[in-house]
Amino acid sequence: MKTLIFGAGNLLLSDEGFGVHFIEYLQKHYVFPDDVTLYDGGTLGIMVCHMLEEADQVFLVDVIEAKGEPGDIYRYEKEDFMLGKLPIKMSPHQIGIQEVLALSEIRDRCPEKVTLFGIIPASYEAGAELSPLLAGKLPGLAELVVAEITAAGSPVEKC
Repeated sequence: MKTLIFGAGNLLLSDEGFGVHFIEYLQKHYVFPDDVTLYDGGTLGIMVCHMLEEADQVFLVDVIEAKGEPGDIYRYEKEDFMLGKLPIKMSPHQIGIQEVLALSEIRDRCPEKVTLFGIIPASYEAGAELSPLLAGKLPGLAELVVAEITAAGSPVEKC
């Protein structure tokens, strides 16, 4: 099973870059098997459609605008995207993941399993570092994603 871990975000706007920082965190702390791809999707939106379509399983990590407190992490599955049940708009770099997945679905190339881990940002201030609150969320989310990948049959090693 080909797995894609896709981090989205803008590194110049503090917490907006959470998904990209997440990919960097995984690269520093884990060794993944060949069937798992870590991808810094930045703010590319529709330009990375092919990356999603080549995977069987996708984990998306991005900031979201949703009810809750900064640092709250929400999990959404493909059905939430495709049925329009997401009561949120993801970060400002839209055209977003929802539109990319809809396009892939129309082309009959959307992966079977798509999971979004969305986190509410604490800051959109200019700067390349995460707020301390969101930086502190990286290890726990990494453990969760790694556990799911390992459970699906792709062993991941900690550095």
